[in-house]
Amino acid sequence: MKIIVLLLLVTSLTLNSQEDLLNEINADSTANEYASASFKGLKIVNFESTKLAGKKEFNFIVSHRFSSIKDGFDTFFGLDNAVTQLNFIYGISESFNIGVSRSSFLQIYDVSTKYRLINQKENGFPFTVVGFNSLQINSSLDKDNIPGLEFSDRLGYAFQLLISRKINTNLSLELAPTFFHDNFMEIAEQDKTQYALGLGGRYKLGKRWSINADYGWHLNRASNSPFKNPLSIGFDLETGGHVFQMHFTNSQAMNVNGFMGQATGDWTAGDIYFGFNLSRTF
Repeated sequence: MKIIVLLLLVTSLTLNSQEDLLNEINADSTANEYASASFKGLKIVNFESTKLAGKKEFNFIVSHRFSSIKDGFDTFFGLDNAVTQLNFIYGISESFNIGVSRSSFLQIYDVSTKYRLINQKENGFPFTVVGFNSLQINSSLDKDNIPGLEFSDRLGYAFQLLISRKINTNLSLELAPTFFHDNFMEIAEQDKTQYALGLGGRYKLGKRWSINADYGWHLNRASNSPFKNPLSIGFDLETGGHVFQMHFTNSQAMNVNGFMGQATGDWTAGDIYFGFNLSRTF
């Protein structure tokens, strides 16, 4: 009888010890778990998301912004005309990407870097923070129309700090303080150095679908500027190696300086553009 009681005590202590050990393992696992899949696309709509291409991963993105849908059947709701961008992005590492693109909007060439500074962690740091820099070359400027034009006048720069948080399984939000500069400005009253605050988010509707939106609040736009703050709303569809983003926006430009500084559409007047981003990963 004493032997049986002793065996029961030893078994109980062993089970309790194992349970305590498993709890510690689970706690450590949760503490070291990083938030993933905050965004499925490298962009929310126009703004960069905090997602990066993986190490040695090559992404090819084709983007279109058609003309205004308010023209109706005259331009088949804008589908007769399009601004196109081809974007090539490569993951040097899990935390550092380089990109090269060419857009038919002002014939812009763009070289960019994107890098993760810190990742959101369960029971740890609450945000993912990513930096984004770009150098743009406006090849549409014509020396015949702009006497004394220098190569430096064609250059533009942008820097964004992308701060996102995955609130829960379905909802992710992002804040994007933005600085951008153009060496040549058509509006004399507009400061060449401009500031903006981007806001964006993604809400998951299903296993492969989400609704996305982003907005740029320009902080020092000239009072006589004809341009608007960019607002974009759309849907993401993930299909294997593709992410297909369909959206409506009031900006045809797709580089930072373009959509932040030169959005011409007006949502209140129905002057918006249908567009899409099609991303393929290799």
